[in-house]
Amino acid sequence: MLNRRQKLLLLKFFSLFSVVRGYNILIIALAQYLTSIYILAPDKPVRDVILDVNLLMLVLASAAAIAGGYIINSFYDSEKDLINRPHKTLLDRLVSQNTKLSAYFVLNFLSVIFASYVSFRAVMFFSLYIFAIWFYSHKLKKYLFVGNLTASILSVVPFFAVFIYYRNFDLVIFVHATYLFLLIAMMQVVKDLENLKGDLTQNYQTIPVVYGEKAAKQLLSLLCLLTLIQSVLLILRFEIGYMWIYFAASILALITFVIVLWVANRKIHYLVLHAMLKFIIVIGVFSIVLIDVDLLLNRFVNYVALI
Repeated sequence: MLNRRQKLLLLKFFSLFSVVRGYNILIIALAQYLTSIYILAPDKPVRDVILDVNLLMLVLASAAAIAGGYIINSFYDSEKDLINRPHKTLLDRLVSQNTKLSAYFVLNFLSVIFASYVSFRAVMFFSLYIFAIWFYSHKLKKYLFVGNLTASILSVVPFFAVFIYYRNFDLVIFVHATYLFLLIAMMQVVKDLENLKGDLTQNYQTIPVVYGEKAAKQLLSLLCLLTLIQSVLLILRFEIGYMWIYFAASILALITFVIVLWVANRKIHYLVLHAMLKFIIVIGVFSIVLIDVDLLLNRFVNYVALI
C-alpha cells in the first residue's frame, strides 16, 4: 500500500502529465516516426530510420518544446481554465505555478540541447519555435483569427523539422500537411465554442465571442469542406496505398461531424465534436502504416521469425 506522501507524489506526477498533455506528445512522436518511415524516407530500411540518432534528437527536441508550450499556455490560461474545465484545473493545480515554470525552462533548455546534437540550424529552428509558442500564449491567442491561425501552424511545425531533415518536399507531403492543418484548425474553433463562457469572462476575442456561434459553425463547415477536398485529392491523385480506406472513412466522419455541429447547442455537444476530430487525427496517425502494407507485413514476419 502507498503511504500518504507516495500518493501525493503520484498525484503530482499525473498532474504534471496532464498539464503537458503527455498523451498528445506520445502521439506526435509516433506520428513523426511513422511519417519518416512511410512518407519521408520510404526507400530507407526501417531499421536505419528507427536507429537514426539525429531523428531521435529531433523528436525529443519537439517533445520537450511542445511540453513546455503546454505548460506556458496553462500558466497564462489558468483563470479561464478554472471556468471552462474546473475538474481538470483542480488536478493541474496540485503542482505549484513555480514548479511549472521551472519545468518550462528546463524543458526548453533540453529542447535546445537535443537540437544542438543535430545542427546549429536545428538549434535556431527550435529556439524560434519556443519563442513563437511563448508569444502565442502571452499575446496572440487573445486576438481574433490570429490566435486560431497561429495555434494551428504551431501544431504542425514539429513535422516540418522532420521534413527539412530528410529534404523531402514532394507535393503529397504538403497535401498531407494541409489536411492535418485543416483538422487542427477545426479543433481550434470547436475549442472556442467549448470555452465560450471562459473566453467571454476573460475578454478573449474569439470567433464565437465576436461573431456568435452561428458564424463559428459556418466557418467550421467551410473548413470541413476544404478538408473533404484534401481527402478526395489524396485518394484520387496520389499513391497512398491502402490509406485511401482511412480517407474514405474520414469523409463519412466529417459529414457526420457537420450534421452534429448544426444541431449542437450545449457544451457537451462541442466536447463530443472535439473528441470526433481528435479521434480522426489519432486514427490517421496509425493509418500511415497502410501506405505500404507489404513493408508492414515483412517487418511483422521478420519479427515473428526472430521469436
